This record gives sequence, C-alpha cells and structure tokens, in this order.
Amino acid sequence: MKAVRFHEYGDPGVLRYEDVEPPVPAAGQVRIRVAATSFNSVDGNIRGGFMQGPIPVELPHTPGLDVAGTVDALGEGVDGFAAGDRVIGFLPMDKPGAAAQYVLAPAEVLTAAPRSVPPADAAALPVVGLTAYQALFDHGKLTAGQRVLVNGAGGAVGGYAVQLAKGAGAHVVATASPRSAEAVRAAGADEVVDHTTTGVTAAVTEPVDLVLNLAPVDPAELAALVTLVRPGGAVVNTTVWMPAPSDEERGVRGIDLFVRSDARQLAKLVELADRGELRVDVAERVPLAELAALHARAAEGTVHGKVVVLPPA
Repeated sequence: MKAVRFHEYGDPGVLRYEDVEPPVPAAGQVRIRVAATSFNSVDGNIRGGFMQGPIPVELPHTPGLDVAGTVDALGEGVDGFAAGDRVIGFLPMDKPGAAAQYVLAPAEVLTAAPRSVPPADAAALPVVGLTAYQALFDHGKLTAGQRVLVNGAGGAVGGYAVQLAKGAGAHVVATASPRSAEAVRAAGADEVVDHTTTGVTAAVTEPVDLVLNLAPVDPAELAALVTLVRPGGAVVNTTVWMPAPSDEERGVRGIDLFVRSDARQLAKLVELADRGELRVDVAERVPLAELAALHARAAEGTVHGKVVVLPPA
C-alpha cells in the first residue's frame, strides 16, 4: 500500500511517500481502508520532534490522527462492526496514523460515519470537533443562556466551537479576521470582533462566562482574557505552550486543554451533523502524495481551514 512516513524528525522534507506492507489487525483492532485523513497542527509538531515527551512515536512513523473510511478486516474479539461499515475516529497519537491506504484502529475509538457528509470529508470532524466539544462542555461547563468568547473563531476548531455553543443556547462572541468573519457569522456568532483592528479586551464590554482561546496570542494578551470572565467562570486554552490564566480571588479557572479520543462524544457530533445542526466544513482536499507540500505550507502559515488528505483509490 501507499503511505507517507518520516524516518527521522525534521522539517516537512523528511516526509516520504512510499510503499509499505498493509497492516494486519490484532485482537481488538479494526483495519480501515482509508477514504481520507486530515491535517492537524499537532502532526507538524510530532514530525518536527517537538512532542517526543508527551507523544513518543516509533520511527518510521505515519502521521494522520483523523480517519474516515470503510472497515476492511476485523481482529479477534471485535464486536459492533462489520466489513463494509463506514466509520470515523480519532486515532491514538503515538501509533501509526491514517496517511496511508490502510490503517489499524482500536475498535473503541471508532463510531459510525455521518450519513449526510461525503465519506472523505468526514475526516474533517474528529480531532477538531472533539477539541471544541471538550473545551466547551467538559471543561468550560457551558450551559444555555451563558456568554462565551471564542478567541480565534476563524479556524477549524473555532467553526465547530461557534456552532456547538450556539446550538447549546449560548450567546457567542467571536474574534475573526475579515477573511473569515462571514463564515463565523454563518456558524452562528452573535457578535464578531475584527481582531486585526480592535483589541479583544477593549471590544468585549460585557463580561462572559467562558473564554475559549484558540489563537496563538502573546502571553500578555492571553493573561488579559481572564479579566473578561465573570466570577466563577473559566478560560480554556488550547495553545498549551502558554498556561491558561486564572484568577483565584474571583474563582475564575484556567484550564489547558489536551484533547482526547472519545467515540461516545464523536457519535454525538455525528448525530448533530446528520440532523443538520452541525456543518462539517472542508477548505481543501489534497492527494496523499502531496502531504509533504501541505506540511510545508502549514509551516509557512498559508493553510487556512480544514484540509482533508486523500489516499489513492
């Protein structure tokens, strides 16, 4: 089969498009014929060697945390799936990923793919959708009637966060550049702040219950976000190289988010998509053979929105 792997850590040039033996499922595993994976920023950090402590991988390593595809073979003891089932999942970060024609997945990370989304495009949902869901509800404890600020709403996680928060009955304030402002409004934001012309702390004049920070802001900007939060609220931060600010005197929690695979939550997101209550957006579709070029573009900051990666048929 064709796969993209890196045999040593480094810049995007270490990614090789090569022939690899198809994997054989062990007990509890499912082999998936991959319809698509997607690019996540953590893929670049793992490839660059910056995550060797928290995410140790065995070299050569195949990237690709998201998978959408069709069940091809079952390992011993797997129940609930059959050959031909369409599935999606968030694969273990320290195991071979889905930038290949076939990949193995623990059965417990998989759920049925959405029926309303093209098979390959469903790869745009797991990692970023779960990041948004866990930030808002597991950590932020968001409930109807609350106010939430999504800082950096123009990205892939932000698009899901705005939709999910609005769907939960929250008032959504979102920051976005002019390039993505219309998409953020379409996702359901009640207020959109142009962060390229206006400081966020100056623009948000009414306190919020939750700040979700998705943007790589400087430390002073991140620290200032806590001043926007009502007593008892929270700042949930996904830029984990900078700790989330907190304010103990006012009971404002600071939470650093590390997304985890959760098939039950992913099934909830699939249900929302199939009910027309969650839109799965794909900005680009690129062939697997061009994954190294995609990593290079991402390193230059020229990738915008969610990109799915398609192996050869």
